[in-house]
Amino acid sequence: MFELELAEARVVGERLDESFAAAVEAIRDAAARRGKVVVVGVGKSGLIGGKIAATLTSTGTPAVMLDAMNALHGDLGIVSDGDVVLFLSNSGETDELVSVFPALARGDVKIISITGNPASFLGRSAHIHLNSGVAREACPLELAPTASTTAMLILGDALAMALLEARGFTREDFARFHPGGKLGRTLLLTVEQIMRPTEQMALVRPEMIVREVLLEIAKRRAGCAVALAGDSTLAGIFTQGDFARRLATHPDLLDLVVEPFLTKKPITIGAGSLAVEVLHILEKHRIDDLVVVDSANRPIGMIDTQDLARFRLV
Repeated sequence: MFELELAEARVVGERLDESFAAAVEAIRDAAARRGKVVVVGVGKSGLIGGKIAATLTSTGTPAVMLDAMNALHGDLGIVSDGDVVLFLSNSGETDELVSVFPALARGDVKIISITGNPASFLGRSAHIHLNSGVAREACPLELAPTASTTAMLILGDALAMALLEARGFTREDFARFHPGGKLGRTLLLTVEQIMRPTEQMALVRPEMIVREVLLEIAKRRAGCAVALAGDSTLAGIFTQGDFARRLATHPDLLDLVVEPFLTKKPITIGAGSLAVEVLHILEKHRIDDLVVVDSANRPIGMIDTQDLARFRLV
């Protein structure tokens, strides 16, 4: 079954022609004029249509799903002049869609149909037709819509992705439409919103002994201490990992000054950066703590990997 559906999907892609580009252009023009896409279908095609409408909307092209049965009984009011109507029907002859077509065709709308039969009523009557025809269904009985609905869905997804690129839709735009998801949070939250403030940081001086530094780290429940120079700029950091590694070669480490053991130029980030940059830096450099500095290289906060789960960023 998998091989059959994949093979049919490849055929659909190979069959794309100028009609696909015309459909993308028609929808882009409608969206630019604040129009929307009204996806019309019934039965299994209607279910596919709901997903296509949702994908279009989430990627910047306003779309709604209109059940053909409801359209025949008052819901045509959802369609406005300037909209694009997208009909979905494998046969292209579905009674409910054929019945509602004349009412929609009288309006100032662009009609696109996705069918498996270009010679059908919807194939011939639409302004633009996209061929989703398959040689056979994956159903052993050749009855249940399988390969045909997959082909229809692929065409709908392809339209949405082509429109995404044509309209310059960005990751930041996607995040605005998905504020509840992980991507939305990483692209909308800034470092300033997730960092620990200075009062929760273990701030030390380079001349302090390691024992005192560790006590400060424990008191603040931090993963590292941040050393400040005389002018309050960043002098370096000392982590619990640094202590464990240095202790093997310096048995008297607890009573030594911390300055020689500092990481003098640690990775830092600005408060205005996005949370997604934090995730990238932590993963790239394999570190657990990230110092937040201002324009003068003064520490103003700290990002601890333990905090990322609290903001549901990991």
